[in-house]
Amino acid sequence: MRSMRDTTSSSPLPLSGLLALAAGGFITILTEAMPAGLLPQIGADLGVAPALVGQLVTVYAIGSLVAAIPLVAFTRGWRRRPLLMGAIGGFAVVNTVTALSHDYTLTLVARFFAGVFAGLLWALLAGHAARMVAPSQQGRAIAVAMLGAPLALSLGIPAGTLLGASVGWRPAFLIMSALSVLLLGWVRWRVPDFPGQDAGRQQSVRRVFLLPGVRPVLAVMFAFVLAHNILYTYIAPFLAHAGLGTQVGRVLLVFGAASLGGIWLTGVLIDRWLRMLVLAGTTAFALAALMLAAAGGSAAGVYLAVAVWGLAFGGAATLFQTASAQAAGDAADVAQSMVVTTWNLAIAGGGLAGGLLLQGGGAASLPWALLALLVPGLVLAWRACEHGFPGVRGAAAAAAR
Repeated sequence: MRSMRDTTSSSPLPLSGLLALAAGGFITILTEAMPAGLLPQIGADLGVAPALVGQLVTVYAIGSLVAAIPLVAFTRGWRRRPLLMGAIGGFAVVNTVTALSHDYTLTLVARFFAGVFAGLLWALLAGHAARMVAPSQQGRAIAVAMLGAPLALSLGIPAGTLLGASVGWRPAFLIMSALSVLLLGWVRWRVPDFPGQDAGRQQSVRRVFLLPGVRPVLAVMFAFVLAHNILYTYIAPFLAHAGLGTQVGRVLLVFGAASLGGIWLTGVLIDRWLRMLVLAGTTAFALAALMLAAAGGSAAGVYLAVAVWGLAFGGAATLFQTASAQAAGDAADVAQSMVVTTWNLAIAGGGLAGGLLLQGGGAASLPWALLALLVPGLVLAWRACEHGFPGVRGAAAAAAR
């Protein structure tokens, strides 16, 4: 007999609830990155150098990195919506503390706990979205729930920076707190609650890590995101090397627009073609790296390569989170915490590795480093045809188990 969820596979997506989850991701990314756009104002107000203000972003990432896995493992038995609302409410508290603090150390502590709440929230979003719909709709549901991140990166951060410059950085953070409170009401109204895992069904973090498919997904994602962050972090020196040093803003605009296209394409196709999208996206990113290596001073070649890169990257978070959720089954939240941790490691590794490459081989070495990561990642994704990135039949069989 089919389950109730199976019988509603053709039902419309619960967009209001899914968009509430997306709004949570939007606030998370905006909270993380807003200090980067307001460095001078925050530094002058707190009486510290801009480099120290930059550590407000670093300590946020550290909070997500160290807390995601243990916190999700500890809360597996808790009901899901109250836990989700607790993470969102945490943002209201820490952003208020940030806005009111006149002490740099207290601000650092608040930012660390903001990262902790972010790690928890990101670990919950994909699994919660998947439970709101039928198995055949899970990819699209996760795609909608993940919309907040790219929208925050492409639209929210510039808008937040402009807001902070207009009304001051402290009111900007207070507005973020107010948005978090409003979001709490939206989540309570439109997002369903689900039980946590029974103690008897909970698997250890190690056992979830060893589930077939989880490690290939994490490994391919690490290679992909590390490659992305090597180039994205050092796009300015690379463009200067290519003779386009004055066009960084336009290049990033092309990347952002192409990323939105990638998100849309992923949302349309993911429920039937997840495997092919991962293979095609990784291949396209590798081709873009090759085009950048061969472009020389060709502006058209660089712009085309960046558009292909953006299209490939746009749906990456949704693809990897969906693949992870499918591979982990009932332990999806624990697997998502591993995704959060691995993603943050790749971000940190991209900054470190890119800096070493820039010093050692110059900007021209960056595209070749991307290829050295993406080609093995593509091979691993291709080989993970039974677990990790299965085809349509394999995914259907996994959903039926």
